[in-house]
Amino acid sequence: MLFNSFEFVLFLITVYFLYWFAFSKNLAVQNILLLACSYLFYGFWDWRFLFLLLLSTLIDYGFGLLVYRSERRKKLYLWLSIFNNLAVLGFFKYYNFFVGNAQDALALMGLHTDPWLLNIVLPVGISFYTFHGMSYVFDIYNGKVTPTRNFVDYAVFVSFFPLLVAGPIERASHLLPQVQKKRTFSFEQTVAGMRLILWGYFLKVVIADTLSVFVNDIFANYKTLSGSTLVLGAVYFSIQIYGDFCGYTNIALGVAKLFGFELLSNFRYPYFSRNIAEFWKRWHISLSSWFRDYLYIPLGGSRVSTAKVVRNTFIIFLVSGFWHGANWTFIAWGGIHALLFIPLLLSNNNRKFTSEVVADNTLLPSLRETWQMTATFALATFAWIFFRAPDVGVAVDYIQHIGHGLLQMPTKRLGIAYVIIPLVIDWRQRHDERTVLNYRNRLVRWGMYVALGTAVLVYSVYNQGTFIYFQF
Repeated sequence: MLFNSFEFVLFLITVYFLYWFAFSKNLAVQNILLLACSYLFYGFWDWRFLFLLLLSTLIDYGFGLLVYRSERRKKLYLWLSIFNNLAVLGFFKYYNFFVGNAQDALALMGLHTDPWLLNIVLPVGISFYTFHGMSYVFDIYNGKVTPTRNFVDYAVFVSFFPLLVAGPIERASHLLPQVQKKRTFSFEQTVAGMRLILWGYFLKVVIADTLSVFVNDIFANYKTLSGSTLVLGAVYFSIQIYGDFCGYTNIALGVAKLFGFELLSNFRYPYFSRNIAEFWKRWHISLSSWFRDYLYIPLGGSRVSTAKVVRNTFIIFLVSGFWHGANWTFIAWGGIHALLFIPLLLSNNNRKFTSEVVADNTLLPSLRETWQMTATFALATFAWIFFRAPDVGVAVDYIQHIGHGLLQMPTKRLGIAYVIIPLVIDWRQRHDERTVLNYRNRLVRWGMYVALGTAVLVYSVYNQGTFIYFQF
């Protein structure tokens, strides 16, 4: 069930009214309703994978209790939990990748094999809900949370439908207390949620899905197009993937607000970053912070020798890339970001922009800030070519075709508007990603509601693409 589908709108309206008007007086029943609806939502993709979700939930719930109760074997139970999650993820998501690459390696040595490969669709959201379970057991082991004995509460934490298939990746210490706490209806929270949903739909349906037409055409025909067109294609994809994933995240945050929940922020206007380190503090925040807390810091973080710091940095970026998909393109994408990040790390500039917003007290950025943001966007866009390409060879070939010249496909210039619109509106909202469309002037505010809502309705007639991050 896609967020940008008519079925989801009916589903959301039904659940909302049941939640607040039929079961608002009983927290336990509300949570049972959320769990049942979350499983119904997930079952729309493929009902058979519901058993995988339930099994994963049961195992991590059990390991959480075992880690908490045991002193001598708590580390063993932690590793068993990690092994279980990685085994499930590895089998469904990476089995064909490893077997296929092993087959290619053996073929180079003259050994021809015919291995058994999986012929099933990747379970949607598997990378997200396995990371939910792992973080839960990790946090119990580290003493950050105590396990809940209520299985329904834990299952809602893992499978809450707004974040089930594409995040954000929540922490038990943040979301679980909200599941266990009585929630009261708030008109203001509902309005704020609807604003986020509207802006999310606009980013996805109007911006991302429209640009995807141009991007698909350019990447499919890159050998026949001019270099400037290929640069434009890479820029379009940068905005497409932002509109697609940030649009999804805004919808998820908005839907959660409708039910009284506050999810973790996942985007804070990453294309206004002044270096790659700041970019990763603003892009897919829940994933980058997950790898920081559960991989980078356990490896020693930055409190080890310089060589090990560089090693740890490469590990988290390469693993982060591989997390996105079983393809060398994602590993290359992660490696590029590691190479861009390490000079900042070695020069102690990786924490240079940690809290302040660019041009915080001015309308426009300075020339220096403009250059920094442009350079960072260009570097991120370069890396996105590998993310978008079907394989590394195509990515390299695409880059080689980038040269100079006039656009050979003038109609694609129209896509520039879809780049400018979200950037201009995001610049106005850059101080707080959760107060979207909250303009003081009522006329302007309602004018935006009408304009964006109309655009979403018109474009939804022919723009109904799935979300990019659903495949991860």
